[in-house]
Amino acid sequence: MTSDIAAQDDPYLWLEEVLGERALTWVEEQNTKSTVALTKSDEFIKLRDRLRTILDSDDRIPHVTKFGDWYYNFWQDANNPKGLLRRTTLDEYRKPSPNWETVLDIDALAVSENENWVYQGSLTYRPTNDRTLLRLSRGGADAVVIREFDLVTKEFVVDGFFIEEAKTDVDWFDRDQLLVATDFGEGTLTESGYAYIVKRWQRGTPLTDASVFYQGERTDVGASGFVTTRRGYERRGVFRALDFYNSEHFVLRDEELIQLDKPTHADVGFFKEWLLISPKEDWQVNAQIYPKGSLLASKFEPFLDGKKELDVLFEPTASRSLDGYSSTRDHLLLNVLENVRNSIEILTPTEEGWHHDVLAESRGFQSISAYGVDILDNNQFWIESSDFVTPTTLSLSEYGKPVEQIKQEPSVFNASGLQIQQYWATSKDGTKIPYFQVAATEVDAPKPTVLYGYGGFEIALKPSYQKLTGAAWLEAGGVYVVANIRGGGEFGPAWHRAALKENRHKAFEDFIAVAEHLVEREVTKPELLGTMGGSNGGLLMGNMLTLRPDLFGAIVASVPLFDMQRYNKLLAGASWVAEYGDPDVPEEWEFIQTFSPYHNLAKDVAYPPLFVTTSTRDDRVHPGHARKLVARMLEYGKSPLYYENTEGGHAGAADNEQRAHMYALQYQFLWKALND
Repeated sequence: MTSDIAAQDDPYLWLEEVLGERALTWVEEQNTKSTVALTKSDEFIKLRDRLRTILDSDDRIPHVTKFGDWYYNFWQDANNPKGLLRRTTLDEYRKPSPNWETVLDIDALAVSENENWVYQGSLTYRPTNDRTLLRLSRGGADAVVIREFDLVTKEFVVDGFFIEEAKTDVDWFDRDQLLVATDFGEGTLTESGYAYIVKRWQRGTPLTDASVFYQGERTDVGASGFVTTRRGYERRGVFRALDFYNSEHFVLRDEELIQLDKPTHADVGFFKEWLLISPKEDWQVNAQIYPKGSLLASKFEPFLDGKKELDVLFEPTASRSLDGYSSTRDHLLLNVLENVRNSIEILTPTEEGWHHDVLAESRGFQSISAYGVDILDNNQFWIESSDFVTPTTLSLSEYGKPVEQIKQEPSVFNASGLQIQQYWATSKDGTKIPYFQVAATEVDAPKPTVLYGYGGFEIALKPSYQKLTGAAWLEAGGVYVVANIRGGGEFGPAWHRAALKENRHKAFEDFIAVAEHLVEREVTKPELLGTMGGSNGGLLMGNMLTLRPDLFGAIVASVPLFDMQRYNKLLAGASWVAEYGDPDVPEEWEFIQTFSPYHNLAKDVAYPPLFVTTSTRDDRVHPGHARKLVARMLEYGKSPLYYENTEGGHAGAADNEQRAHMYALQYQFLWKALND
């Protein structure tokens, strides 16, 4: 299949002007077409309203974060579309209907300040828990305004810390100083659009007077300061991202930043007197080789002095990987995957070494996660579990004590007769690729099927309760499938790195293998097989469109990457060169262009129905990707549908009304395309 667009020829650059008048007129025209095609039916209205009801339900678990004696939650519903920052006590939280105290009403704030504020989180000063730094975005973009807020008076601090809108990283150095990485003016951002200068800012002084704490290079992805707050083991330092996977870490000792002597591919963490190191490639220390994906521990101070005495806390196998870790005050909690099935291990340092115990194991294809409640004050931890058809349960526990169920969400769709199964497809190079299938117990004839995938950035796709997919798809008799393709993190760093750069095609071959396996098993057939993915998964969808248009009956791509020749010049794109390669290097463009959907469209190919969604306020993946591919298809006489939300950032939606609308659009498109 050959491309009809020359690599150097791009007549649609004007669509990269995010707020350009001509571009927005084009967007409005496409939105109108999609609205007419998808929303003018009773089925759409009924589905949208049902999804909105599910999203706004009071029966959802209000997840909390503990600061001091309070448990904080951010809540959005029909009455509070922008949301409430609120808090309660643990005794209240245990109740079916806790009594919540409102800390900040984002809807009221947006009205009073005439700003389209979207809450993007906050950073509380842990020693006293009385001040927090609010992150407020205009329309859901990654760029935020930072404002200091008093959690006692529930008011913004007069003359408090304030940082103008930017892609800012900030942490509390102490109560009166911040470590700030932001846009300090011309020449202070990297090619990826992030800060490479970290400053130490004193309360009561202008940000322009802040002293430089660390300065990287403009060719870096970015740099940021960090502070750990575990009592007696406080650390301050800098994280320097050389690219998306290689980094340097510096810690402050006697007012001097000292670089940690570890490989750039290794991630680090801190636990009491220990430094935790997770290498992404095999690491030889003296005569011993520590495998990629392991978790190692060394006493922090001796490590700084050059003594690399490492304890192995986790060692991977071909089927077993570490999916992350958390901690309580005195224990480490490991999230382990064995063939994409969860278990939680708890590790405790003792005088005799590290004590290992299995805390919980998944039942069937259940996902389980455990994370500490408050590393400063106690050893309690939350346990959260669910699967594709079983609502989420939240429990509270402490090592050696009974598990207390705190919350359980109700079922929001009819899951009777549905079962979860795991199958394995064989990819082109012989690699076995697992996938989850959610369907009726017996699939006696090909069914409308949605195949979902991502396959990038070492992100693992695990079972979780699919409340919206269940209501929109499964309940009506559809089949839902999740593919665990290479590029993801299901089997650790090796699984991810197998599909980097010139090997990107392996992720696409894996996905095709899963699709073909579904057809071979007669679960579905090409005209009934839909597929969907977002962001890097949108790139996957674009390649399914161009590589195997015969294999799919409909494709949905959300906030996608499509133009792989210019992705590194658009917004945060330069930060992903380690994942995809550098299109400005001729040898790398040679393989990148093979997976650039924008360049691989052809006039004479019959493509399946395509629906592309994005957001004007996405300042991570440029909306120009989505716009340009759709424009090219229209030029070629094809009929893709396109919808661009004006808000939402990279998430594609800023509140529950928008989320319900976007999901309803996507599933309405799939039902129409696969059943008409």
